[in-house]
Parts: sequence; structure tokens; C-alpha cells
Amino acid sequence: MHTPTGTWSDAEKARFVRERLPAGGLFADLDWRIGPAPFVVGPALAAELETLGRVLLQFYRATDRLYRQSVAGEQPGWIAALLDQGKPPELIALQRCPAFKGDTPRVIRPDILLTDEGFSITELDSVPGGIGLTAWLNETYAQLAPAEAPAQAAPALEPGRTPEGPPRQLVGDALSMIEGFQSLFPQAARVHIVVSEEAAAYRPEMRWLAARLGDRFAVRDGQFQDFQPGEAAYRFFELFDTVNVPAAPALFDLAAAGQIQLTPPPKPLFEEKLLFTLLWNRNLREFWRRELGEKFFLKLQRHVPYSWALDPAPLPPHGAVPELGLTDWHQLKSLSQRERELVLKVSGFSPEAWGARGVFLGSDLSREQWSAAV
Repeated sequence: MHTPTGTWSDAEKARFVRERLPAGGLFADLDWRIGPAPFVVGPALAAELETLGRVLLQFYRATDRLYRQSVAGEQPGWIAALLDQGKPPELIALQRCPAFKGDTPRVIRPDILLTDEGFSITELDSVPGGIGLTAWLNETYAQLAPAEAPAQAAPALEPGRTPEGPPRQLVGDALSMIEGFQSLFPQAARVHIVVSEEAAAYRPEMRWLAARLGDRFAVRDGQFQDFQPGEAAYRFFELFDTVNVPAAPALFDLAAAGQIQLTPPPKPLFEEKLLFTLLWNRNLREFWRRELGEKFFLKLQRHVPYSWALDPAPLPPHGAVPELGLTDWHQLKSLSQRERELVLKVSGFSPEAWGARGVFLGSDLSREQWSAAV
């Protein structure tokens, strides 16, 4: 096995990374192009990314509180109605279950788009792929010495060993993802990572992660139901897919009874893309300021694009959609290519609402294609 040195060429560094790919791969049926160095984000962006978690967690907590207050009549009823639409009664009941009150996903991944004006958070994912992949990337690239300090190269890492040597200039560090995932389940006797067939492409990365974490962690398919009190489960399937996961009913019942720990909780509101439309709704501005604090509220509005929920209900003749000036959503169809620098996406309870499916970029489509999408 090669050991990296400061005099390696880019091709040699890329070969070193490729040699460390797990035998079972990371994503099923995918090949990789290898970079000789991590993607550079710069110190200012790195600092912002490392403080983003607290902001997003507070947003999720506030969203959960907003929904429950809407159900209780302490906030307008349209909020719960919007978030519940299209959901089966059993999932709505779980979402409102007292056992899950205040429970939020323990892993949150913002999808971030870098622009000339800064970064934009295009959506939040509470059932994200890439946990094992990111852990592997950090662990692997931590072993490549920075070009300015070739003498600090780390020795080769055998599978299952902890990287040694000085810390690398990575967002997080070599083991942050591994240690972070492990910390979600400090008391659990066993941790079952339940991956559905819909999400099967991500099984290899989670198998790598489970092997890295030791015998307490295991990857299961959707048929597995041998959950025992005192254990924990990581739900790696979207709630729209619950009907195709035989393990789901037992998993949810045991979690509701407090016999096992479950994350993400079975609350479909956290899988809704339209949460950002609530952040921008002027009727809720004071709620967000109170629940998030002015600093977090302004930070989110700075990085979250203006968002709308497409609602077929007619507006009054004197009404208009804010920022767009439309009086009817069908008017979206006739916008010029320059005017439709907009993204239309399927939200919520749909197999088309994840993995970049159901996303339409208006400026890239013909008027006919855009009109059909609307």
C-alpha cells in the first residue's frame, strides 16, 4: 500500500484515494472521479458552515412547535392543514403522538449551492444519503498532507484503524462524521440501520460506516423486525415509502412506546420541501423572530431563497403572489425565459420528492416543458 508524501503528483494522490475505496463500494452501481485534494471552501465559508447546524436545528424545533400550536388552535389552522395534506391518517397520528413531541431528526443535511453572492440552502434533508460517504472522504483525505507541509504526511491507514498524525485542514476532521453518528446512540445496546429497497443505493456506504463503528451497529433491510427493548434504530427510508417497509409498523410502535430509540422520528413534516415557504410567509414573521431569535432568523433569510407553495385556491381579484406579482399560479406558464429563473419542485409525500427527482429549472426548459411542469 502506498504511503503519501509531499512530493506526490496529483495522479499519485488520486491513485492513493482510489486504492482506499471499500471493496463493496460506497453507492451501489456508481463509479467515481477522484480529486487529488479536497474541495477548497476558504476559511470564511468553513466558519459559516460549522455554525450552521445550530441554526438549522433551531429551525426544525420551531417548525415542530409551529405545527403543534396549529393543531392546538394556538396558530392558524391552515399551517397544519398544509403540512398534513396528502398524508395517511396513521402518519398524521404518529406526527401528533405525545411520545414524539419536540423530537427532531438527529442528522440534518442542508443542500447548499455556492453562488457568486454566497451560498444558498436549496432544501433540508432529514433522511440524507452521504453519511458514510462523507465519513470515508474525511478519513481518507485527512491522510494526504497539505502541500505546504509535506513532512506532516500521515502513515497509511489499515481498515478498522484510527487515523494518526496531525489534524488536517478539513471542515470537521478525520473522524467527525464517525464520532458524530456514534454519539447519536450512547446508551443503545444495538443500533439497527434500516435501509429500504427504495434507498438501497446507499446501503454500501452505511455498511462501511457500521463496520467502522463496530459490532454494536448493523445494516438491516426493510424486512427486519427483531427489535428489542433498549436498542435503537436509524430510519434510512422516507415516510412515503413506509408501505414498502414491513419493519416500519413495529419500529414506529416500539418507538412510540419508548422501548427503542428512533431517529429520524416518524414525522412527515420534516420531509416537506415546503417548510421554507413558511419561513418566508409574512403572517409568521413574528413567530420566527421569537422562536429563532433575530440573528438566526436573518441568517436563514439571507441563505434561503424566497419560496412559495403553489396552491390552486383562487386569489381575490385585488390579491397577488408576493415577489412575483402573479394573480393566478397558472400565469407562471406564460413567463418569459428570463422571468422564469425559478425552480419548481415536488414537495412532501411523493417518490418524486427526493434524489433530485421532480425538480424543474425554469430557465433551462422550453415554454412548453415549463408549462407542462406547472
